[in-house]
Amino acid sequence: MTIIDAQIHVWNPDTPSRPWPPGRAAYAHGRSLSAEEVLRVMDGAGVARAVLVPPSWIGDDNSDALTAARAHPDRFAVMGRFDPTAPGAEGRLRHWLSEPGMLGIRLTFHLPLWQAWLGDGSLDWFWAAAEQAGVPLMVFVPGQAPALAPIAARHPRLRLILDHLARPGALKDDAAFEDLDQVLALAKYPAVAAKVSALPCYSSEPYPFPRLHSHVRRIYEAFGSRRMLWGTDYSRLTCPYADAIRLFTDALDFLSRGDREWIMGRATAEWIGWRL
Repeated sequence: MTIIDAQIHVWNPDTPSRPWPPGRAAYAHGRSLSAEEVLRVMDGAGVARAVLVPPSWIGDDNSDALTAARAHPDRFAVMGRFDPTAPGAEGRLRHWLSEPGMLGIRLTFHLPLWQAWLGDGSLDWFWAAAEQAGVPLMVFVPGQAPALAPIAARHPRLRLILDHLARPGALKDDAAFEDLDQVLALAKYPAVAAKVSALPCYSSEPYPFPRLHSHVRRIYEAFGSRRMLWGTDYSRLTCPYADAIRLFTDALDFLSRGDREWIMGRATAEWIGWRL
């Protein structure tokens, strides 16, 4: 089984030579995370690859992740941040996948600055252009999953991957999954996948996280293993890395060996075009 972590951040510190946007430093909790540290963690757990997702607090800067992917092309690939409102955005999007190590785009809609974009029509050009260019998208839409339905309906060839099952960050256990039906409703669109990432962060219990199992089963029954992408969001993981792996490789008894192979890596490789 080839294990691929569908979401890990790497970032360098906030410095005068490359400052972060104002007010974002608190999100990093005073730390940085290097590619070398991530590789040590991956090697210790038997994880072959990771998708590097630049964190929002450093701004729309993909250089740390791309540098890591170019140094370790067999271990890392990047779903980069992209500002669809920036001058020249359309031209950048057309050539996005020509950047070595870049396999797609990740958009976050967890801050008020970006939330309005989901419904005000300002990104209509972007969804169409990404579909035309074949650029897969990872989207973080906590509590806003229904906003993706009209986008998925209008753009049936646009690959949309729901980060963290669109879970809000502060809730635990059943409370964190109260609106899961809204995510399940998106399963009817074949080009929508569910990233089952950071799930231990939504549990108040240690491994095997028993209160998570019924919610994961509902996702599995709706999306199937070929549209489930395992990941950890390692920098905020609330349990040992190995336990996040064992949740899917050992604890969920309704998954077959074939299901586990898809969820733990093969689905990620196929959805973002990262050849195994």
